[in-house]
Amino acid sequence: MISDKIREFALGNARERFLRYVQVFTTSDEESETNPSTKRQWDLLRILADECREMGLSDVHLGDTGYVYATLPARPGVEAETFGLLAHVDTSPEQPGDNVKPRRLENWDGSPITYPDDPELTLSIEDSKELAHYVGDTIITGSGLTLLGADNKAGVSEIMAAMATLLKFDELMHGEIKICFTTDEEIGRGTVGLELDRLPKYCYTMDGGFAGELETECFDAWRADLVFHGVGVHPGTAKDTMVHAGHMMARYLADLPAEETPEHTSGREGFYYLVHSEGSVDRATASLIVRDFEADKNQARIENLAALKHKYESAVPGLRIDLETREQYRNMRDILAECPHVVARAHAALEDTGLEVLRHPIRGGTDGSVLSQLGHPTPNIFAGGLMFHSKREWIAEKALAQATETILHLARRWTE
Repeated sequence: MISDKIREFALGNARERFLRYVQVFTTSDEESETNPSTKRQWDLLRILADECREMGLSDVHLGDTGYVYATLPARPGVEAETFGLLAHVDTSPEQPGDNVKPRRLENWDGSPITYPDDPELTLSIEDSKELAHYVGDTIITGSGLTLLGADNKAGVSEIMAAMATLLKFDELMHGEIKICFTTDEEIGRGTVGLELDRLPKYCYTMDGGFAGELETECFDAWRADLVFHGVGVHPGTAKDTMVHAGHMMARYLADLPAEETPEHTSGREGFYYLVHSEGSVDRATASLIVRDFEADKNQARIENLAALKHKYESAVPGLRIDLETREQYRNMRDILAECPHVVARAHAALEDTGLEVLRHPIRGGTDGSVLSQLGHPTPNIFAGGLMFHSKREWIAEKALAQATETILHLARRWTE
C-alpha cells in the first residue's frame, strides 16, 4: 500500500528535519517557573509553526503558553473520526543540549562507535543490545559532548514528515488529523497550559523507543522534595549542639531501600530515584521521584518517606525536615482499556509497516499519561531513539523511516 517512492520521500523528509531540529537548543529547566521553562524552546516552536504554514496545514496556532497546533484537513470525500498526534520539543536537562552535532554513520559494520569530541566514550552492542538489529544501516549519534535529542525530536520530525507525505501523495487516504508540539515534557510539565479544546478526543504520542513499541501502560508517578534544617555552630565547640543538615540528609537517604533504585529494578518493579541533592550544615535539600505501576505501592513509599521524617526528627533534637509530595501523572492503563479501538488501530498500523508489535509498560511517562487523565486517551507509539538522556543516545535511520510510515498507515486505519 505504501510504494517505494513514498517511502523514499518520507525518509528523506524525516531525516532532513531530524538533523536540523536536533541542532536547535531546547533543553528545559526544572528550576524555572515560566511556561515554557526556557526561552530557547520558542526557537523550535516558531520554526515548526512556520513550516506547518508553508507545507499547507490549516489552523496553525502558536499559543502564548508555548504549544504549536495545526490541522491536516481530511482528503476530499473521506469521512473519518479525527485523531491527534503529539511530540515534545524540549530535551532533558540531565545532559548538555547546546551545540548538538549529529553524525550519520552510514552502513555501520557493528563495531564499537567512537565519538570525536570525547575519545574515551564508546557505544557498542553490549551497551545497547538493540543496535544489533541495525548492522548495515545508518546510525545517527551526537559528537560525545551532548545528548542527541532524539527524545523527542525524532517524534517531531516523524510527525512533520508524515504530514508532508500525506499532502504530497493523493493516493494516501486520511481523515482530519490534528497535530500538537508540546514543551517541558522532560520536567513533568508537558501539558501545563495546553489548550485541550484544540485536541480531538483520541490522540497518540510519538515518544517511544525501539521500533514496534506500542505502550498503553505507564508508571504511577510522584515527586518528593525534602528540606533538612540543621543547627550551625563552630565545629570546635559543636558537641551536643551542632545538627549537620547535610549529614542528616545523607543518613535519611541511606535508610531508603537499597534494592528499590532504578539500577536494581526492571519490568514492573518500582523505585525511589534521587534526582538532586545538595547541602551544608544549616540546610540541605533532596529531590526524589517515586515510581511504580500500582498506585497503592507508590502510596506505601510516600508513607515511608513521612515515617523516616518522623524518625529522624524524633531522634535528633533541633533537626527539622520539610517534606512536600505531589502527584505527577497516573498509570493510563485503565483509561485506554475503555477505548480498545484506539489501541487496535495503532496495533494494525504497526503490523502494516511490517513490524513485530511490542507491548510492554513504559518505565516512565509521556504527555499521553496526563492527557489520558484529562479525557483524551493517548497511547504511545515508538519514535525509534534509544539510550535517551545520555551522551550515547542514538537512532537508526531505518527506525526513523518506520515510525513515519506507521503514521501513514495509522491515517488510513482511521478511515476504515
